Amino acid sequence: MTKALESTRLDTVRAWVDGWTVSRGTSPPVTEPWGLRVDTGLPGHVARHVVPHPTPALIQRLTSAITVPGTWLKLCAPAELIAPWLPPGWAIDPPEYLMTGTLAREHAAAPPGYTLAVTTRAGVTVARLLTDAGEIAARGQLATAGWAAVVDRVETAENHRRRGLGVVVMKTLAATAVSRGATTGVLVATPEGRKLYESLGWRLRSPMTAAVFTG
Repeated sequence: MTKALESTRLDTVRAWVDGWTVSRGTSPPVTEPWGLRVDTGLPGHVARHVVPHPTPALIQRLTSAITVPGTWLKLCAPAELIAPWLPPGWAIDPPEYLMTGTLAREHAAAPPGYTLAVTTRAGVTVARLLTDAGEIAARGQLATAGWAAVVDRVETAENHRRRGLGVVVMKTLAATAVSRGATTGVLVATPEGRKLYESLGWRLRSPMTAAVFTG
């Protein structure tokens, strides 16, 4: 990997972590020699260590120092590469994907039978599509971090999928981000979410592996 690509990934990861901490209401990230640390203090998720460029030596150093169950590693590498480096006591989550997308201000209307509700509080904008009964059919949220807008917690209820609701949520969040001066969207996607984001022109930047110390 060239130095230019390394710098781009580091900038993208930093933007994602900065926005994620605002979105989740955690303490700001702490810069470490190997990446970023976020002290979340949640049950089963006491802290996360985000590593843009993992190596066997670095993973060995981190895992040997971690003793508290519920501590997570977020690593910019595929699971098949990371798994042999982890000692016993670590579990790997399903694959994730670091993605970016160019933001645009596009109109997104709620389909018939749904109402779009957008609220902003403490720097976090939440877009919801509600049914006539007031149930949340789809949602997503974002927090801006300088040039980037970090999209988080995008989901559609199972009985409301394949109706374009995720597209409406994403376009609504993108328009909000552009109004705040952001130019690029950043997120970490699940395999299911990746299909939606790619259909909107988002690009894969790095596979991500999430590993948790179970003790």
